[in-house]
Amino acid sequence: MASTKIARTLAANNQKKLTISCWVKRHSAGEQGICGSWYSGAYHGILYFTSSGNLVFYDYRNSYIMRKITNAQFTDVGAWYHIVANFDCSISSPTGKVYVNGVEQSLSTDTNYSQNATTSWNTDYTFNIGSYSGSGNYLDGILADFYFIQGYVYEANTFGETDATTGEWKPILDPTINYGGTGGNSCHLKFENAANLDLDSGSNSVSFTTSGTLTQTKDCPSHNFATMNTLVRSSNGAFSQGNNTFTESSGSYATCFSSIGMFNGMGKYYAEFKVVSGTSLLFGIADSKLAGVIDRTEDGETRYLGEYANSYGYQRSGTFYYNGSSSAGGYDSFTTDDIIGMAVDMENLKIYWHKNGTYQNSKNPASNNGETIVAPDQAYHMGISVASSSANVNFGNGIFGTTAISSAGTNASGNGSFEYDVPSGYTALTTKGINI
Repeated sequence: MASTKIARTLAANNQKKLTISCWVKRHSAGEQGICGSWYSGAYHGILYFTSSGNLVFYDYRNSYIMRKITNAQFTDVGAWYHIVANFDCSISSPTGKVYVNGVEQSLSTDTNYSQNATTSWNTDYTFNIGSYSGSGNYLDGILADFYFIQGYVYEANTFGETDATTGEWKPILDPTINYGGTGGNSCHLKFENAANLDLDSGSNSVSFTTSGTLTQTKDCPSHNFATMNTLVRSSNGAFSQGNNTFTESSGSYATCFSSIGMFNGMGKYYAEFKVVSGTSLLFGIADSKLAGVIDRTEDGETRYLGEYANSYGYQRSGTFYYNGSSSAGGYDSFTTDDIIGMAVDMENLKIYWHKNGTYQNSKNPASNNGETIVAPDQAYHMGISVASSSANVNFGNGIFGTTAISSAGTNASGNGSFEYDVPSGYTALTTKGINI
């Protein structure tokens, strides 16, 4: 969503209560706006992440008249955060709260409105979602289930609840919300209509204008897809496109790994990689002990998948690298725009690759005859190694970079959208997938 926002001009009213609820998955660190009501630099209400990851909810009218800053920092680029911010300045002792994943946050700064204050959130200013000012500080990430409710104060448990099985905070589908009268500003954006992603599903049916390009994804709070983990990578590698594109430009191998791991004896997983450019690329897996080494340079040598114990990689030239050895037979070379599918069977400790739908080296998941992998010390993570090259990964959200897959294959587990057929019994690397 970077460099993209949706906006509308609010109708002026005298509402003294407000609730904002949304789910956010960040793709990078840095100061980023979630939403804001903006009129010049002197009058604005903002909900945003600081450069350190603190959440800030405030109203500024020549000075701060309400301000909340969390002690906690929210920097995990592989996690969904449910954020609720509210206030009530109609009462003699005005209140305001910030929740994350159902937990009311402790605040380093906690300034409340005066009673019956004129707020920037309820004035005829431009209201931006995905940026706070509309001209910068864009959110680099994904938004889901966005509520903007004037005139009512709702707590986090209106919109979310703890899953009785997993203990995770999850959305409540279609909670009971009062949107106020016709012509009000309250709205609910589900982002579910692919042809009109800024469509309001609330009773007021307010209209928004989109600037930039909104892209729909299957990644959502109840179905969190893996991305490449920006905290675990070679220092010379660069991420883009929601951390699903990895690029290295200097000529020395860089390696990155999935944000979700695969544990011994638990599940079968599938992903697809697409070559963007270059000739030095490997797709494969590595033990989490190795994946946990942030800088992949050891003893002056840049490391790549398959070069060390408990790692395996299919290289662009058609070589299979494993545990520090290599095998040149049975694997085809691949080039720009080729799609490499990878199936990892953690129940039988086997791995398979296909090139554009054709499984390599006569290894096919249907025959259960894949390359043998050793049991991991902790877990395996899917990975990419590139040198002067770039690659996209689709963990099941149906997108390579910013381009949707051209045609969806079948998926026996009903989990994820891929270019090619997913082997029977395999699933996407997602929070839902690891619990199937």
